[in-house]
Amino acid sequence: MSRVSPVANQKRPMAPVANGRLVRLLLWLGGHWRTAIVSGLFVLSAVILLGRAVQLQVSEQGFYVQQGGDRQQRAQVIPAHRGMITDRNGEPLAISVPMDSVWINPMELIKFYAQLNAGAVSMKIKDRDPIQTLAEFLSLPKANLQALVDSNRSKQFIYVKRQLRPSLADQIRAAKLPGVGLQREYQRFYPAGDAIAPLIGFTNIDDQGQAGLEASYNNYLAGTPGQRLILKDAYGHEVDDLGVIKEAQPGHNLALSIDRRLQYLTYSELAKGVAEHQAEFGSAVLMNVATGEVLAMASVPSFNPNNRASMTPALTRNRALVDQFEPGSSMKPFTITSALESGRWKPSNTVNTSPGWVRIGGFTIRDHRNYGVLDLRGILEKSSNVGASHIAEDIGGQAIWTTFHAFGFGQDTGVGFPGEVPGKLEDWRKWSVSGTAAHSYGYGLSVTTLQLATAYAALADHGRYVQPSLLKVDVPGTFVQAAPANDADTVVSLLQSVVSPLGTAPKAQISGFQIAGKTGTSRMIGTDGSYSKDNYNTVFAGIAPASDPRLVLVIVVTDPQKGSYYAGDVAAPIFHNIMSGALRMLNIRPDNLPNEPPQITAASTPVPIKPAKAGGT
Repeated sequence: MSRVSPVANQKRPMAPVANGRLVRLLLWLGGHWRTAIVSGLFVLSAVILLGRAVQLQVSEQGFYVQQGGDRQQRAQVIPAHRGMITDRNGEPLAISVPMDSVWINPMELIKFYAQLNAGAVSMKIKDRDPIQTLAEFLSLPKANLQALVDSNRSKQFIYVKRQLRPSLADQIRAAKLPGVGLQREYQRFYPAGDAIAPLIGFTNIDDQGQAGLEASYNNYLAGTPGQRLILKDAYGHEVDDLGVIKEAQPGHNLALSIDRRLQYLTYSELAKGVAEHQAEFGSAVLMNVATGEVLAMASVPSFNPNNRASMTPALTRNRALVDQFEPGSSMKPFTITSALESGRWKPSNTVNTSPGWVRIGGFTIRDHRNYGVLDLRGILEKSSNVGASHIAEDIGGQAIWTTFHAFGFGQDTGVGFPGEVPGKLEDWRKWSVSGTAAHSYGYGLSVTTLQLATAYAALADHGRYVQPSLLKVDVPGTFVQAAPANDADTVVSLLQSVVSPLGTAPKAQISGFQIAGKTGTSRMIGTDGSYSKDNYNTVFAGIAPASDPRLVLVIVVTDPQKGSYYAGDVAAPIFHNIMSGALRMLNIRPDNLPNEPPQITAASTPVPIKPAKAGGT
């Protein structure tokens, strides 16, 4: 018989005990399962939170430090000072002055009011309602400002009002309103106002050029903004300046060829003339013959660039560059130049203009009256269309076109002004017989005031064409010989008879000076494409002093309605008033003084002259 081991006998009773404990545990859990699950979840959550804390404090510490700093630090733009525009003598024509604009942070304001309602805001701040206070400062209804906040709840920056007056900006800054800030900006100011506005142009509220030279030289003037780091508190207030990251680079100054004194003179006299004759508008260009610099460029009507309410497209046009017109008889000097250059004509050659009209290519060309036999001086003096047409028939369209083109007509002047038009000068091969005749006395082509002034400056400078400039020229540029010097000088000499008592523009005379010039009175084209019988462009282009040309001035007055419409009565007197003042201001020596008395100067009162008879152009 086998025996059972004593050890085995001792272990066998233990199994029921262990099993009993497990059973009791299971029975307990079965009765308290909810408590067990909740306890397990608490333990699991504690383990997860502890692990996450270790992760944040050790492995991701650098990232969150940076993010926290970014929530407090801001990169603030440092606006660049826009360059100044000056005249040739350094007098300011456009300058930028520092201003402040007020803005709000809608998110911060909403947070502020939430804390206010919860009682979490200190009494010092609670007593100051930022929306109400800002509305009072700006004289705005509180409801409007509240609506701005409510409609932009997710935004952190909204302008409320731009470019405040300094005293008001100081008051808002001192109030330290939560969610309200000030931004430094610049506002453009134009000391010369409407006298030069169409040329200078203007900037928008962000100080960016929108028209005129402000637009064409915007990149040169604008400069490059900088940046600096600032520290802000919970309400968006700047509490510390952390330094400049990038220095702002100011824009460059722009020195124009304009003389501000001459600009005021030109604009005021042109405005008077336009008003006196109730004309639609006018333009004028005064040029330095030797350098091609534009000393004055005026357009009437104009606008005040310091008052944006006065800006309309019709007023902001620089008519001297963007309006084109048929120049009429002011083109005859270039026809005569072409005739002399052909070698077929001399100043003493004559043309029989009787009976005061001629039939060419099915069209009748007329003079104001029958001038009979005229030499080249007489054709210019009387402004004979018939005489110019006979010359054109003789030398042909190609010769006339070549001369016109050499003097810059039908081409961009190169001054870089936005919207400048090149005029119109079709190829001579497209001209009919009557078209060739029409071009000889200024019809069938279109020019701008600046083009005409530049061409007359070339004529005055011994036939040398110099590209015009709106910028100050330190060294005269190169020139192109548009016509032989002798021929150009001869034409300038012939043009002196135009301002004589027998010519079409005696009102352009200036005491003490020899003046050479030419009138032009051309019919305007109506809406139906035909020439109007009641609307005219009047032009006078003049050179002074004729013996040693220094200045050229072109006056264009469009559609005069009061008094005479002839250029000799409308444009020539304006020329006289501007040129006489310019000669005096520039201290140009008279070239036509009588022997006695020696004290007579350009500033002397003009000698009274009889008005020109009605007629002529």
